[in-house]
Amino acid sequence: MKSIWIIALPALLGSLSLVGADQANPPGAGQTKSIAEAIDAGCAFLMERQNSDGSWGSAHQTKGLNIFAPVPGSHRAFRLAVTALSLSALLETKGKDPNYRKVIARGKEHLFEKLPQLRRATPMALYNVWAHSYALQALHRFERMETDPKEMDRIRKLMTHQVDMLGKYESIDGGWGYYDFRAQTKQPSGSSISFVNATGLVALKEAEQSGVKVPSKMINRALEAIKRQRLPDHSFLYGEYLKYRPRRGINRPAGSLGRSHACNYALQLWGDESVTPEVHKLCLDRLIKRNGWLDMGRKRPIPHESWFAVAGYFFYYGHLYASFCIESLPERERQKFQQELSDILLPLQEKDGSWWDYPLYDYHQQYGTAMALMSLKRCQGSSTLN
Repeated sequence: MKSIWIIALPALLGSLSLVGADQANPPGAGQTKSIAEAIDAGCAFLMERQNSDGSWGSAHQTKGLNIFAPVPGSHRAFRLAVTALSLSALLETKGKDPNYRKVIARGKEHLFEKLPQLRRATPMALYNVWAHSYALQALHRFERMETDPKEMDRIRKLMTHQVDMLGKYESIDGGWGYYDFRAQTKQPSGSSISFVNATGLVALKEAEQSGVKVPSKMINRALEAIKRQRLPDHSFLYGEYLKYRPRRGINRPAGSLGRSHACNYALQLWGDESVTPEVHKLCLDRLIKRNGWLDMGRKRPIPHESWFAVAGYFFYYGHLYASFCIESLPERERQKFQQELSDILLPLQEKDGSWWDYPLYDYHQQYGTAMALMSLKRCQGSSTLN
């Protein structure tokens, strides 16, 4: 029987950090490239790989293993999500660089043209939730940099539409998932997934910061869904469907490394006072010391085949939200974690300037690069838009 894999688009020996097979030295060893140089190379890669229509990514470069991705809707969602991530990264790192002005403008118009048409691929495949969330974050960055009132209104109108779409595809129990293998009903009946909830909640907070109205009922339901998946050790279930298997590998601290920061950060943004700087520091220490568990999954072609059911695409997603958590710490407590995070990411940059963690058609280098760029920007000490 032919295998179909489902993708989520975003310590072995005490304190020793394990390294992957293709990483000959520990993170930071022999490191010569500066953060600024790495960011320049990553941005140049994104500029080079932009499609003629302003988007990033494509359905090319398929491999022998199949991913559950009904066409064409799944690829519309992947492309828009990757385009939004690429734009967010470029806005944060090259937002005022004249050399990137046309690249950013083309990408922006692609979002405005294609986002209103985006829907779920099938009743089972809800990858569009990722695109709506990441689009809100890119649009928020455009709104923050805009000075023309008419253009700001245009941006907010599209943001409002993305908020409405997240409401349309909200799981019946609150929050969001990326598939529905239950009843495939008009309102998705599938289980909410902790880190999909977190991604949506972070994006919705940024929409609110841009002056867009966000329904409190939708927020409260998503927050409750994440809290139901929070474990006493500050790990989070992969999804609510695993609530009766809390010690399954993927739900344990090593299996949760790629999503704990996203979930904690989302809860903190929406006022959960139990997520303190001490919680962030505990989880960041865990990420640094046990980073090998994530690294062993990096670049593996089959989702969840590594220890603790780690999938390759956990890697840069997890480090991106870790960087958000670092940024939320008191300033005097950030430097240690900024250094450690950059020591992990810098040696992993490819010769062409990209970063990637999972072979996903022709989307992986673009999303991995975008996430690494935003992470490194925060390691410089500021995520302020240039």
